[in-house]
Order: sequence, then C-alpha cells, then structure tokens
Amino acid sequence: MKLTVVGCSGSFPSAESACSSYLVEADGFRLLLDMGNGALGDLQRHCGLYDLDAIFLSHLHADHCIDMCAYFVARYYRHDGGRCGTIPVYGPEGTEKRLTTAYDDVPDERSMSEVFDFRTLKSGTFEIGPFQVRTERVSHPVEAYGIRIEHGGRSLAYSGDTGTCPELAQLADGVDLFLCEASFTHGKEDIPDLHLNGREAGEYAHGGRVGRLVLTHIPPWTDPRQNLSDARAVYAGPVDLAHAGAVYEV
Repeated sequence: MKLTVVGCSGSFPSAESACSSYLVEADGFRLLLDMGNGALGDLQRHCGLYDLDAIFLSHLHADHCIDMCAYFVARYYRHDGGRCGTIPVYGPEGTEKRLTTAYDDVPDERSMSEVFDFRTLKSGTFEIGPFQVRTERVSHPVEAYGIRIEHGGRSLAYSGDTGTCPELAQLADGVDLFLCEASFTHGKEDIPDLHLNGREAGEYAHGGRVGRLVLTHIPPWTDPRQNLSDARAVYAGPVDLAHAGAVYEV
C-alpha cells in the first residue's frame, strides 16, 4: 500500500498544510481518508479530481470533511460535458444532511446523492475495493471512527480524532504503520474523550507493537517537536511527524 499525506494540520490549516486528508492506494484503487479544510486543492498534486474510488470520513467536524462541499461542485458541475457518476462515501449517520446543510446551495436536498453514494459507518469489518477494512467507534464528542486497512499481508491504522479508548488499541494492534492524532501536549491539556497527546500516541504504538508511528493532526499552536519527543520517550520504534506530501510505502 502507498500512503500519501495530503493534509495533516489539526483544527485549522497551517501555513504549510491543509487539514486532515490521507490518500491510500493499492492495485490502482484510491481511497481517501477525510477531506478537511484546504485538502481538495492539495489532493490534486497527487491524483486527478476524478481519480478517487472511495472516500472515508472519520467524523463530521469541518477539519475532516468540509472540502467535500467543494468536491460536490467539482463532480456535480463537471465542466467537460456530463455529471460524474456516484462514488462511495463512508461516513457517520447524517453525513449527507451535514454536507448538504454546510453547502447550503444545492439544487435540491437529494443533489449530493447524485454524485456521492453515502454509506453509513458502523463498527465492523468489510471491504472497500481491494482493502479489508475494520472500523471502530472511538472517543470524541461526535460520532467518530478509526479505521484499520489491510492489503497483501500489510496493515495500517488511522485514529481519526479520539481520546484514549480500548477500541483504538484494537485497531492499532500489530499494524505496520499507525497514523495517530497527537493534538494535545502532555502535561498541558487533559480533556477526556477529545484528543490524544504525543505520549499517549507513543503508548498505543508501544503497547500494540506497531512498526512505525506517524503523528498527525497537530494544530498550528502546538509544538510538534515536543509531541515527537514525548512519543519517543515511551516508544522505541521509528516515529515521524506527518507533513504534507509525505509518502509511505506500507
């Protein structure tokens, strides 16, 4: 599998990166994990507008899904003669309504479903293209999901946004690459059921015997070097800070 970091800034875009969006590719299939603020523009550096095969939205906070409104425009009003066909969009209950309300100028309330095939996420296992997928609801103020993706004997997990919870440990257990949020700073913020800090991300990687940890969703006001140091203090494996344009072969 090939993982490309399209955007990785937490909460709002930074000067260097759009918000959360990650492209996973295998066997010619392209699965996008989240499409936060600014992600659609940067996505076009890595694939064509109409080359995605499926989209997974971990939750419906704007920094993970709001560029779906712009993507609706690109697919619905395609300029070269004809509307795009539907693409599967996996998201929590109410995804269609949320995006329709956010765009606020659709021709009618069902217009988004003409280009997006909305599929409601639940915890469980299923297939997306060539990928075997497991999703689990994680700990966040809104309905949110982490995802584990397996293909060809390799695996990666993406935390989405979450506080500490046993479901995250299940998703990350033994994966080759763990893309884990680290929004908070250890010893500074401690808000249950919201976000992780770098040390907590490192503890999950250590406990799950993860092959590589990639810290992501770090807001512009958080010092990424501190989170990196905190993760390395508890996890002996390789740890990276996600950055826009980074590519990993899993």
